[in-house]
Amino acid sequence: MSQFAPEDLAAHLKDGLLSFPVTAFDAEGEVDLAKVSAHVEWQASYGVAGLFAAGGTGEGFSLTPAEAKDVVGAAVAASRSEVPVLGSAGGNTRQAVQNAKDAQEAGAEGLLVLPPYLTESDQEGLYRHVSAICAATDLGIIVYNRANAHYAPETVARLAESHANFIGFKDAHGDIEHLGKMYALNGDRLFYLGGLPTAETFALPLLQLGLSTYSSAMFNFVPEFALEFYADVRAQDRDAVNEKLNRFVFPYLDIRDRVKGYGVSIVKAGLKAIGRDNGPVRAPLQDLTEADLADLSALIERAGIAPALH
Repeated sequence: MSQFAPEDLAAHLKDGLLSFPVTAFDAEGEVDLAKVSAHVEWQASYGVAGLFAAGGTGEGFSLTPAEAKDVVGAAVAASRSEVPVLGSAGGNTRQAVQNAKDAQEAGAEGLLVLPPYLTESDQEGLYRHVSAICAATDLGIIVYNRANAHYAPETVARLAESHANFIGFKDAHGDIEHLGKMYALNGDRLFYLGGLPTAETFALPLLQLGLSTYSSAMFNFVPEFALEFYADVRAQDRDAVNEKLNRFVFPYLDIRDRVKGYGVSIVKAGLKAIGRDNGPVRAPLQDLTEADLADLSALIERAGIAPALH
């Protein structure tokens, strides 16, 4: 039985920082559930509003459905009751429906719908895809507006009207006109969160468009810095935000942008840099080179943001 009804989950998540814990792998690339649990326990010890297990930063795209269920279950068991764990649903519609059922059975409080695998879809197809997922579970559902899943405001409104458990919209396109229309049409029926890569870069301007929160990948390895950054955004303290962008975020992006796929790999590298190694990434991603890892380690030290509890 979920602790949060969908509408309560939306109210809880919209005013706090969110994150995607990495999925730990051993040296052979197998899921290491003991390390998954230890990492989530550490992450949940901070004042984060919610954690998305087996999501993008958690390499959900490389997990089998059975592995994803195990990861979600381990995260649920390791988190605090005040920090709900959400699962993810990806791939084709039948796989996504199975992900939804598995996440509910594993004890998740909600679900993020990732873009369907490979194929392009029109709005009717996206509506049917998400509707099938909503109908398969009682969990609160959030769609991820990313890649080939580009939801029109009218499609989102239709989903909200059809499914009481449809609660949120996450954006990774950053189209200001589209976001303006999305909020104007759907208002407070949903909550809105930023999902552009390294969301801190865009957090302050997107706040003005109704995106009250975002998912922070760097929370995985510098949680105190990530929470301070979020507090500055919500306070609309532009000077403090810019100082943190210049001190750490922009140099971090310079390292991230050296290789495609580093957006995930750099997070695991950050954990290695602070002494909380959660193993390698799975193909088709690749780990940071030794030189890139050294640069990241030096940046964390220079910025003075290594966490106190590591």
